Amino acid sequence: MTSTAHRTATPDQPWPPRPPALLPPWHTPARAQLQEQARRFAMDEVLPVANELDPQKGEIPQHLLERLGELGFFGITVPADDGGLGLGVFEYCMVSEELARAWMSVASILARSQGMGTAVADPDRRRELLRRSAGGSWIGAVALSEPEAGSDLANVQTRAVLDGDEWVVTGRKRWCGNAKAADFIQVLVRVADPAPGESRSRGLRNLLLVKERGEFPPGLSGHAIDKVGYHGFLTWDLTFDGVRIPAGDLIVAPGEGGSDGADSGAGFREAQAFLNTARVHTAARAVGLARAAVEDCTLYLQERAQFGHPIGDFQALRFTLAEMAAEVEQSRAFYRQVAHLLDEGLPCEREAAMVKLQATEMAVRVTNQAMQLHGGNGYTTERQVERHWRDARLTTIFEGTSEIQKRIISNAMLPRSPLG
Repeated sequence: MTSTAHRTATPDQPWPPRPPALLPPWHTPARAQLQEQARRFAMDEVLPVANELDPQKGEIPQHLLERLGELGFFGITVPADDGGLGLGVFEYCMVSEELARAWMSVASILARSQGMGTAVADPDRRRELLRRSAGGSWIGAVALSEPEAGSDLANVQTRAVLDGDEWVVTGRKRWCGNAKAADFIQVLVRVADPAPGESRSRGLRNLLLVKERGEFPPGLSGHAIDKVGYHGFLTWDLTFDGVRIPAGDLIVAPGEGGSDGADSGAGFREAQAFLNTARVHTAARAVGLARAAVEDCTLYLQERAQFGHPIGDFQALRFTLAEMAAEVEQSRAFYRQVAHLLDEGLPCEREAAMVKLQATEMAVRVTNQAMQLHGGNGYTTERQVERHWRDARLTTIFEGTSEIQKRIISNAMLPRSPLG
Protein backbone atom coordinates (compact mmCIF):
# COMPACT_ATOMS: atom_id res chain seq x y z
CA MET A 1 0.00 0.00 0.00
CA THR A 2 1.23 3.51 -0.64
CA SER A 3 2.34 5.88 2.08
CA THR A 4 -0.44 7.63 3.96
CA ALA A 5 1.29 10.87 3.02
CA HIS A 6 0.34 10.33 -0.61
CA ARG A 7 -2.55 12.48 -1.84
CA THR A 8 -4.79 11.37 -4.68
CA ALA A 9 -5.64 14.22 -7.05
CA THR A 10 -9.16 14.64 -8.38
CA PRO A 11 -10.37 17.08 -11.04
CA ASP A 12 -11.96 19.32 -8.40
CA GLN A 13 -9.09 19.07 -5.91
CA PRO A 14 -5.96 18.91 -8.07
CA TRP A 15 -2.45 18.58 -6.78
CA PRO A 16 -0.89 21.07 -6.47
CA PRO A 17 -3.95 23.25 -5.81
CA ARG A 18 -4.90 25.72 -8.53
CA PRO A 19 -4.47 29.39 -7.60
CA PRO A 20 -7.80 31.27 -7.30
CA ALA A 21 -7.21 33.14 -10.56
CA LEU A 22 -7.28 29.83 -12.46
CA LEU A 23 -10.43 28.41 -10.87
CA PRO A 24 -13.39 28.08 -13.28
CA PRO A 25 -16.10 30.76 -13.09
CA TRP A 26 -18.65 28.34 -11.64
CA HIS A 27 -16.39 27.81 -8.60
CA THR A 28 -18.05 30.26 -6.22
CA PRO A 29 -17.31 30.03 -2.47
CA ALA A 30 -20.90 28.97 -1.74
CA ARG A 31 -20.78 26.18 -4.32
CA ALA A 32 -17.37 25.05 -3.13
CA GLN A 33 -18.69 24.83 0.43
CA LEU A 34 -21.76 22.84 -0.67
CA GLN A 35 -19.61 20.51 -2.75
CA GLU A 36 -17.22 19.87 0.12
CA GLN A 37 -20.13 19.18 2.46
CA ALA A 38 -21.58 16.67 -0.02
CA ARG A 39 -18.16 15.07 -0.56
CA ARG A 40 -17.51 14.58 3.15
CA PHE A 41 -20.97 13.08 3.64
CA ALA A 42 -20.57 10.77 0.63
CA MET A 43 -17.15 9.45 1.59
CA ASP A 44 -17.58 9.31 5.38
CA GLU A 45 -21.20 8.15 5.66
CA VAL A 46 -22.52 6.84 2.33
CA LEU A 47 -19.56 4.84 1.03
CA PRO A 48 -19.21 2.53 4.05
CA VAL A 49 -22.94 1.73 3.86
CA ALA A 50 -22.72 1.11 0.11
CA ASN A 51 -19.79 -1.26 0.57
CA GLU A 52 -21.77 -3.21 3.13
CA LEU A 53 -25.27 -3.24 1.65
CA ASP A 54 -24.84 -3.18 -2.13
CA PRO A 55 -23.39 -6.72 -2.28
CA GLN A 56 -26.46 -7.85 -0.30
CA LYS A 57 -28.82 -5.95 -2.65
CA GLY A 58 -29.85 -4.02 0.44
CA GLU A 59 -31.93 -0.86 0.51
CA ILE A 60 -30.82 2.61 1.58
CA PRO A 61 -31.23 2.63 5.36
CA GLN A 62 -33.48 5.10 7.11
CA HIS A 63 -30.63 6.87 8.86
CA LEU A 64 -29.10 7.90 5.51
CA LEU A 65 -32.46 9.23 4.33
CA GLU A 66 -32.72 11.25 7.53
CA ARG A 67 -29.22 12.65 7.03
CA LEU A 68 -30.06 13.67 3.46
CA GLY A 69 -33.01 15.57 4.87
CA GLU A 70 -30.93 17.22 7.59
CA LEU A 71 -28.39 18.40 5.02
CA GLY A 72 -31.15 19.86 2.85
CA PHE A 73 -30.29 17.70 -0.13
CA PHE A 74 -33.91 16.66 -0.74
CA GLY A 75 -34.76 20.32 -1.30
CA ILE A 76 -31.84 21.68 -3.29
CA THR A 77 -34.13 23.10 -5.98
CA VAL A 78 -37.09 23.86 -3.68
CA PRO A 79 -37.51 27.63 -3.02
CA ALA A 80 -36.09 28.84 0.27
CA ASP A 81 -39.50 30.26 1.25
CA ASP A 82 -40.84 26.69 1.10
CA GLY A 83 -38.08 25.19 3.23
CA GLY A 84 -35.59 24.31 0.51
CA LEU A 85 -32.11 25.55 -0.34
CA GLY A 86 -33.45 27.65 -3.22
CA LEU A 87 -30.66 26.62 -5.59
CA GLY A 88 -30.61 25.38 -9.17
CA VAL A 89 -30.04 22.37 -11.38
CA PHE A 90 -26.31 23.15 -11.28
CA GLU A 91 -26.07 22.58 -7.53
CA TYR A 92 -28.45 19.62 -7.70
CA CYS A 93 -26.20 17.90 -10.24
CA MET A 94 -23.01 18.90 -8.44
CA VAL A 95 -24.21 17.29 -5.20
CA SER A 96 -25.48 14.25 -7.10
CA GLU A 97 -22.04 13.68 -8.64
CA GLU A 98 -20.52 13.59 -5.17
CA LEU A 99 -23.12 11.15 -3.88
CA ALA A 100 -22.90 8.91 -6.98
CA ARG A 101 -19.16 8.64 -6.42
CA ALA A 102 -20.07 6.70 -3.26
CA TRP A 103 -23.37 5.00 -4.21
CA MET A 104 -25.43 5.93 -7.25
CA SER A 105 -28.69 4.98 -5.57
CA VAL A 106 -28.25 7.71 -2.95
CA ALA A 107 -27.74 10.26 -5.73
CA SER A 108 -30.83 8.86 -7.42
CA ILE A 109 -33.14 9.09 -4.41
CA LEU A 110 -32.69 12.87 -4.54
CA ALA A 111 -34.66 12.88 -7.80
CA ARG A 112 -37.67 11.50 -5.94
CA SER A 113 -37.92 14.79 -4.02
CA GLN A 114 -36.92 18.31 -5.24
CA GLY A 115 -40.60 19.31 -5.29
CA MET A 116 -41.77 16.27 -7.23
CA GLY A 117 -45.39 15.39 -6.54
CA THR A 118 -46.30 18.86 -5.29
CA ALA A 119 -47.89 20.48 -8.37
CA VAL A 120 -51.49 20.20 -7.16
CA ALA A 121 -54.18 22.82 -7.74
CA ASP A 122 -54.70 23.77 -4.09
CA PRO A 123 -51.98 26.37 -3.31
CA ASP A 124 -52.01 25.70 0.46
CA ARG A 125 -51.58 22.00 -0.06
CA ARG A 126 -48.85 22.65 -2.62
CA ARG A 127 -46.88 24.70 -0.09
CA GLU A 128 -47.29 22.01 2.55
CA LEU A 129 -46.06 19.31 0.16
CA LEU A 130 -43.10 21.47 -0.90
CA ARG A 131 -42.01 21.79 2.74
CA ARG A 132 -42.35 18.04 3.19
CA SER A 133 -40.42 17.41 -0.02
CA ALA A 134 -37.56 19.65 1.09
CA GLY A 135 -37.39 17.93 4.46
CA GLY A 136 -37.43 14.37 3.14
CA SER A 137 -40.89 13.36 4.34
CA TRP A 138 -42.40 13.46 0.82
CA ILE A 139 -40.27 11.08 -1.25
CA GLY A 140 -41.90 9.59 -4.29
CA ALA A 141 -41.72 7.32 -7.30
CA VAL A 142 -42.54 7.92 -10.95
CA ALA A 143 -44.53 5.42 -13.00
CA LEU A 144 -44.02 6.32 -16.65
CA SER A 145 -42.96 3.19 -18.55
CA GLU A 146 -45.11 0.21 -19.39
CA PRO A 147 -44.33 -3.17 -20.97
CA GLU A 148 -45.13 -1.64 -24.39
CA ALA A 149 -44.33 1.99 -23.64
CA GLY A 150 -40.75 2.76 -22.70
CA SER A 151 -38.94 4.89 -25.25
CA ASP A 152 -42.37 5.43 -26.86
CA LEU A 153 -44.12 7.15 -23.95
CA ALA A 154 -46.93 8.34 -26.21
CA ASN A 155 -48.06 4.71 -26.29
CA VAL A 156 -49.07 4.69 -22.60
CA GLN A 157 -52.22 2.59 -22.16
CA THR A 158 -52.81 2.68 -18.39
CA ARG A 159 -56.29 4.15 -18.20
CA ALA A 160 -57.84 6.58 -15.73
CA VAL A 161 -61.61 7.09 -15.80
CA LEU A 162 -63.31 9.82 -13.78
CA ASP A 163 -65.99 8.29 -11.54
CA GLY A 164 -67.65 11.04 -9.53
CA ASP A 165 -64.91 12.70 -7.52
CA GLU A 166 -62.34 9.94 -8.09
CA TRP A 167 -60.13 8.64 -10.86
CA VAL A 168 -60.23 4.87 -11.33
CA VAL A 169 -56.90 3.61 -12.67
CA THR A 170 -56.37 0.30 -14.46
CA GLY A 171 -53.25 -0.89 -16.25
CA ARG A 172 -49.65 -1.95 -15.76
CA LYS A 173 -46.45 0.00 -15.15
CA ARG A 174 -42.86 -1.25 -15.27
CA TRP A 175 -39.51 0.09 -14.03
CA CYS A 176 -40.98 2.08 -11.15
CA GLY A 177 -38.11 2.57 -8.72
CA ASN A 178 -38.84 3.06 -5.02
CA ALA A 179 -42.57 2.40 -5.53
CA LYS A 180 -43.33 0.56 -2.30
CA ALA A 181 -41.07 2.66 -0.05
CA ALA A 182 -42.45 5.94 -1.42
CA ASP A 183 -44.94 8.39 0.07
CA PHE A 184 -46.56 8.80 -3.36
CA ILE A 185 -46.38 7.52 -6.92
CA GLN A 186 -46.75 9.96 -9.80
CA VAL A 187 -48.53 7.95 -12.51
CA LEU A 188 -48.72 8.82 -16.20
CA VAL A 189 -52.16 7.72 -17.40
CA ARG A 190 -54.44 8.04 -20.39
CA VAL A 191 -57.61 9.97 -19.60
CA ALA A 192 -58.82 10.27 -23.21
CA ASP A 193 -58.06 8.90 -26.66
CA PRO A 194 -56.66 11.29 -29.27
CA ALA A 195 -58.98 12.36 -32.05
CA PRO A 196 -58.15 11.26 -35.61
CA GLY A 197 -55.09 13.16 -36.79
CA GLU A 198 -54.08 14.27 -33.30
CA SER A 199 -50.78 13.32 -31.69
CA ARG A 200 -50.81 10.05 -29.75
CA SER A 201 -49.59 12.05 -26.73
CA ARG A 202 -52.98 13.74 -26.47
CA GLY A 203 -55.02 12.43 -23.58
CA LEU A 204 -52.13 11.80 -21.17
CA ARG A 205 -52.10 13.24 -17.63
CA ASN A 206 -50.14 12.67 -14.41
CA LEU A 207 -52.00 11.60 -11.28
CA LEU A 208 -50.73 11.65 -7.71
CA LEU A 209 -51.28 8.38 -5.86
CA VAL A 210 -50.75 9.11 -2.16
CA LYS A 211 -49.82 6.06 -0.07
CA GLU A 212 -48.15 4.82 3.10
CA ARG A 213 -44.45 4.02 3.02
CA GLY A 214 -43.81 0.30 2.75
CA GLU A 215 -47.35 -0.49 1.59
CA PHE A 216 -49.42 -0.63 -1.58
CA PRO A 217 -52.98 0.80 -1.49
CA PRO A 218 -56.04 -1.31 -2.39
CA GLY A 219 -56.02 -2.33 -6.05
CA LEU A 220 -52.26 -1.93 -6.50
CA SER A 221 -49.94 -4.93 -6.54
CA GLY A 222 -46.51 -5.64 -7.90
CA HIS A 223 -43.30 -7.60 -7.83
CA ALA A 224 -39.73 -6.38 -7.53
CA ILE A 225 -37.56 -6.73 -10.64
CA ASP A 226 -34.28 -8.56 -10.00
CA LYS A 227 -31.66 -6.17 -11.41
CA VAL A 228 -27.99 -6.70 -12.22
CA GLY A 229 -27.06 -3.55 -10.30
CA TYR A 230 -28.54 -0.25 -9.11
CA HIS A 231 -29.26 -1.65 -5.70
CA GLY A 232 -30.25 0.55 -2.78
CA PHE A 233 -33.94 0.59 -3.58
CA LEU A 234 -36.27 -1.83 -5.32
CA THR A 235 -37.61 -1.36 -8.84
CA TRP A 236 -41.15 -2.58 -9.42
CA ASP A 237 -43.47 -4.04 -12.02
CA LEU A 238 -46.89 -2.71 -10.95
CA THR A 239 -50.48 -3.71 -11.72
CA PHE A 240 -53.28 -1.18 -11.19
CA ASP A 241 -56.66 -2.89 -10.82
CA GLY A 242 -59.26 -0.22 -10.12
CA VAL A 243 -57.01 1.95 -7.95
CA ARG A 244 -58.96 5.00 -6.79
CA ILE A 245 -57.33 8.44 -6.69
CA PRO A 246 -59.15 11.62 -5.60
CA ALA A 247 -59.98 13.90 -8.53
CA GLY A 248 -58.02 16.72 -6.88
CA ASP A 249 -54.81 14.68 -7.02
CA LEU A 250 -54.14 15.67 -10.61
CA ILE A 251 -50.74 17.16 -11.42
CA VAL A 252 -51.43 20.58 -12.96
CA ALA A 253 -49.41 23.13 -14.86
CA PRO A 254 -48.86 26.59 -13.27
CA GLY A 255 -52.10 28.56 -13.49
CA GLU A 256 -54.14 25.54 -14.56
CA GLY A 257 -57.34 24.97 -12.63
CA GLY A 258 -59.89 22.23 -12.37
CA SER A 259 -59.52 18.48 -12.07
CA ASP A 260 -61.18 17.10 -15.19
CA GLY A 261 -58.02 16.60 -17.24
CA ALA A 262 -59.16 19.07 -19.89
CA ASP A 263 -55.60 19.92 -20.91
CA SER A 264 -55.16 16.46 -22.30
CA GLY A 265 -51.63 16.90 -23.58
CA ALA A 266 -50.19 18.13 -20.28
CA GLY A 267 -49.01 14.74 -19.03
CA PHE A 268 -46.71 14.15 -21.97
CA ARG A 269 -45.28 17.69 -21.80
CA GLU A 270 -44.65 17.33 -18.07
CA ALA A 271 -42.85 14.03 -18.67
CA GLN A 272 -40.65 15.61 -21.35
CA ALA A 273 -39.76 18.58 -19.13
CA PHE A 274 -38.94 16.19 -16.29
CA LEU A 275 -36.71 14.15 -18.58
CA ASN A 276 -34.58 17.14 -19.64
CA THR A 277 -33.45 17.72 -16.06
CA ALA A 278 -33.30 13.98 -15.41
CA ARG A 279 -30.90 13.52 -18.32
CA VAL A 280 -28.47 16.13 -17.02
CA HIS A 281 -28.81 14.57 -13.57
CA THR A 282 -27.98 11.18 -15.12
CA ALA A 283 -24.90 12.69 -16.76
CA ALA A 284 -23.76 13.96 -13.35
CA ARG A 285 -24.32 10.56 -11.79
CA ALA A 286 -22.35 8.95 -14.62
CA VAL A 287 -19.47 11.34 -13.97
CA GLY A 288 -19.55 10.39 -10.28
CA LEU A 289 -19.30 6.70 -11.15
CA ALA A 290 -16.49 7.23 -13.64
CA ARG A 291 -14.63 9.45 -11.18
CA ALA A 292 -14.90 6.70 -8.57
CA ALA A 293 -13.32 4.28 -11.03
CA VAL A 294 -10.46 6.70 -11.76
CA GLU A 295 -9.79 7.35 -8.09
CA ASP A 296 -9.89 3.65 -7.24
CA CYS A 297 -7.48 2.89 -10.08
CA THR A 298 -5.11 5.67 -8.99
CA LEU A 299 -4.71 3.90 -5.66
CA TYR A 300 -4.70 0.38 -7.07
CA LEU A 301 -1.94 1.10 -9.60
CA GLN A 302 0.28 2.12 -6.69
CA GLU A 303 -0.80 -0.75 -4.44
CA ARG A 304 -0.45 -3.63 -6.91
CA ALA A 305 3.13 -4.73 -7.73
CA GLN A 306 4.33 -7.00 -10.54
CA PHE A 307 7.83 -7.65 -11.89
CA GLY A 308 9.24 -5.87 -8.87
CA HIS A 309 7.40 -2.58 -9.50
CA PRO A 310 4.04 -1.00 -8.72
CA ILE A 311 2.07 -1.50 -11.93
CA GLY A 312 1.56 2.26 -12.00
CA ASP A 313 5.18 2.52 -13.17
CA PHE A 314 4.28 0.99 -16.54
CA GLN A 315 3.65 3.63 -19.17
CA ALA A 316 0.75 1.85 -20.87
CA LEU A 317 -1.22 1.82 -17.63
CA ARG A 318 -0.27 5.37 -16.72
CA PHE A 319 -1.45 6.63 -20.10
CA THR A 320 -4.70 4.66 -19.82
CA LEU A 321 -5.41 6.31 -16.46
CA ALA A 322 -4.62 9.72 -17.96
CA GLU A 323 -7.13 9.19 -20.78
CA MET A 324 -9.79 8.05 -18.29
CA ALA A 325 -9.29 11.14 -16.14
CA ALA A 326 -9.45 13.45 -19.16
CA GLU A 327 -12.77 11.94 -20.22
CA VAL A 328 -14.23 12.48 -16.77
CA GLU A 329 -13.14 16.11 -16.73
CA GLN A 330 -14.65 16.68 -20.17
CA SER A 331 -18.02 15.22 -19.18
CA ARG A 332 -18.12 17.22 -15.96
CA ALA A 333 -17.60 20.47 -17.83
CA PHE A 334 -20.36 19.55 -20.28
CA TYR A 335 -23.01 18.62 -17.71
CA ARG A 336 -22.33 21.82 -15.78
CA GLN A 337 -22.75 23.85 -18.95
CA VAL A 338 -26.13 22.28 -19.69
CA ALA A 339 -27.24 22.58 -16.06
CA HIS A 340 -26.47 26.30 -16.32
CA LEU A 341 -28.64 26.55 -19.45
CA LEU A 342 -31.53 24.91 -17.58
CA ASP A 343 -31.10 27.32 -14.67
CA GLU A 344 -31.24 30.21 -17.12
CA GLY A 345 -34.52 28.89 -18.50
CA LEU A 346 -33.10 28.38 -21.98
CA PRO A 347 -34.36 25.64 -24.30
CA CYS A 348 -31.80 22.86 -24.34
CA GLU A 349 -33.49 19.58 -25.21
CA ARG A 350 -30.75 18.84 -27.74
CA GLU A 351 -27.95 19.70 -25.30
CA ALA A 352 -29.55 17.62 -22.54
CA ALA A 353 -29.67 14.66 -24.91
CA MET A 354 -26.07 15.27 -25.98
CA VAL A 355 -24.66 15.37 -22.46
CA LYS A 356 -26.66 12.35 -21.39
CA LEU A 357 -25.34 10.42 -24.41
CA GLN A 358 -21.73 11.57 -24.03
CA ALA A 359 -21.37 11.23 -20.25
CA THR A 360 -23.06 7.86 -19.89
CA GLU A 361 -21.19 6.23 -22.75
CA MET A 362 -18.01 7.68 -21.23
CA ALA A 363 -18.86 6.13 -17.85
CA VAL A 364 -19.28 2.69 -19.41
CA ARG A 365 -15.90 2.97 -21.14
CA VAL A 366 -14.08 4.28 -18.09
CA THR A 367 -15.52 1.81 -15.59
CA ASN A 368 -14.92 -1.04 -18.01
CA GLN A 369 -11.30 0.04 -18.40
CA ALA A 370 -11.01 0.34 -14.63
CA MET A 371 -11.99 -3.31 -14.27
CA GLN A 372 -9.28 -4.17 -16.80
CA LEU A 373 -6.66 -2.21 -14.85
CA HIS A 374 -7.64 -4.15 -11.74
CA GLY A 375 -7.05 -7.43 -13.57
CA GLY A 376 -8.56 -10.46 -11.88
CA ASN A 377 -9.26 -8.43 -8.77
CA GLY A 378 -11.64 -6.29 -10.80
CA TYR A 379 -13.80 -9.31 -11.54
CA THR A 380 -14.58 -9.91 -7.90
CA THR A 381 -16.94 -8.33 -5.42
CA GLU A 382 -13.95 -7.64 -3.16
CA ARG A 383 -13.36 -4.34 -4.97
CA GLN A 384 -15.77 -1.47 -5.54
CA VAL A 385 -14.90 -1.15 -9.22
CA GLU A 386 -17.36 -3.86 -10.24
CA ARG A 387 -20.18 -1.87 -8.62
CA HIS A 388 -19.17 1.25 -10.51
CA TRP A 389 -19.28 -0.74 -13.76
CA ARG A 390 -22.66 -2.37 -13.05
CA ASP A 391 -24.27 0.94 -12.20
CA ALA A 392 -22.63 2.81 -15.08
CA ARG A 393 -23.97 0.27 -17.53
CA LEU A 394 -27.51 1.25 -16.59
CA THR A 395 -26.98 4.95 -17.23
CA THR A 396 -26.99 4.41 -21.00
CA ILE A 397 -30.47 2.88 -20.71
CA PHE A 398 -32.65 4.75 -18.22
CA GLU A 399 -33.99 8.27 -18.76
CA GLY A 400 -33.92 7.43 -22.48
CA THR A 401 -31.47 5.02 -24.12
CA SER A 402 -28.42 6.23 -26.00
CA GLU A 403 -30.28 5.48 -29.22
CA ILE A 404 -33.16 7.74 -28.18
CA GLN A 405 -30.68 10.52 -27.36
CA LYS A 406 -29.18 10.16 -30.85
CA ARG A 407 -32.68 10.40 -32.31
CA ILE A 408 -33.40 13.61 -30.37
CA ILE A 409 -30.09 15.15 -31.43
CA SER A 410 -30.37 14.20 -35.10
CA ASN A 411 -34.00 15.35 -35.29
CA ALA A 412 -32.91 18.75 -33.97
CA MET A 413 -30.21 18.96 -36.64
CA LEU A 414 -31.74 17.40 -39.73
CA PRO A 415 -35.17 17.74 -41.37
CA ARG A 416 -36.70 14.54 -42.72
CA SER A 417 -37.27 14.12 -46.40
CA PRO A 418 -40.77 13.27 -47.66
CA LEU A 419 -39.58 9.67 -47.93
CA GLY A 420 -38.18 9.61 -44.38
